[in-house]
Amino acid sequence: MTGTDVYKKLGVRPVINAWGVATELGGSTLTPSVQAAMNAANSSPVEMTELLSRSGDFIADRLGVEAAYVTSGAAAAQALSVAACMVGNDPDRILQLPDTTGLRNEVLIQKRNRYMFDRCFTLSGAKLVEVGDDSGTDEAQLEAAIGPRTAAVAFWIQPPLDGSIVPLARTVEIARANRVPVIADACSQIYPLDYMRENAQSADLVVFGAKYMGAPHSTGFVCGKKELIDTVAAQSFVAFHYDGSRAIGRAFKVDRQEIVGVVTAVDDWFTMNHEDRILSYERRFDTIVEGVARIPGVKTERVEVPHYVPYMLHVIIDRAVVGKSAEDVRAEMDSGSPRIWVGTKGDDTITVVVNTMNEGEHTVLAERLADVLTTG
Repeated sequence: MTGTDVYKKLGVRPVINAWGVATELGGSTLTPSVQAAMNAANSSPVEMTELLSRSGDFIADRLGVEAAYVTSGAAAAQALSVAACMVGNDPDRILQLPDTTGLRNEVLIQKRNRYMFDRCFTLSGAKLVEVGDDSGTDEAQLEAAIGPRTAAVAFWIQPPLDGSIVPLARTVEIARANRVPVIADACSQIYPLDYMRENAQSADLVVFGAKYMGAPHSTGFVCGKKELIDTVAAQSFVAFHYDGSRAIGRAFKVDRQEIVGVVTAVDDWFTMNHEDRILSYERRFDTIVEGVARIPGVKTERVEVPHYVPYMLHVIIDRAVVGKSAEDVRAEMDSGSPRIWVGTKGDDTITVVVNTMNEGEHTVLAERLADVLTTG
């Protein structure tokens, strides 16, 4: 049975994804090597504590950090990291969560560094506390905000970062001077490889989404100081089965196949030819650009994206000439056959990424986009 057959059985329409690695579209697509490794792992059970330990060692070695731990996505890594910072290895306090009465339960974050997923720092019961205001945060404000209830300081690694907030390196220095760990979210900041290693080594705990490397969408990992990673493990779904059913991480279960998928994806990421990867994206962009180049009222622009992609295509339309808005085009692409998802930016810009498309789908997209832009 093919993927199309599976969806047809349920009455669900497959999507050509030119929008991005997105939860709304069921996540990432496994690379062939990850799929093969997961199929192989499916053949036999293993002891999960051992698998998590050895997989963590493998990832840590690639990143040049003390330790790592595979989780059910970067959001779970955030939640487990905060739990570790709040309760450590104390079995009674582990059982207490998400009730944080009497615990250090505040996670500081600079206001201008807030982002969509910072709520995940609160999932194990912590309270997120803003430092600074809309104009920024200075060092004195950050240091003054650290108090007896501070469990950790959170930091989102998402360039470009302006000079209005305390940079990560200085944030780590200030926090460590006050004996408080820093949890950094570097979710998609994985290329160039030296940059990924730099991010992995930048704070006490650093979380990544493994989906961006071709692993299952439901996987991620946290890396950093071994003592803290061991404490993260004490909050995990496996720990729940050995600690008298205490650990809050029971809700964040990950399968053996997924763990093997993460290891394979990380290994591939550090051994593949990334120049060839990016050139393959450029060829796809060229096809789409050529497909719409002669349409009146349409122009294209490659735009740098601050993560591993590293570009997206903007298709900019003159509404007076084309007779449609970007949202009109998006809706027509979505409603057609095959179904295609693109993004929009404002009324006049359609956004397209190509790293999420299967082989040949960029040609289908180019043809459909040209048709939508030239028909009433």
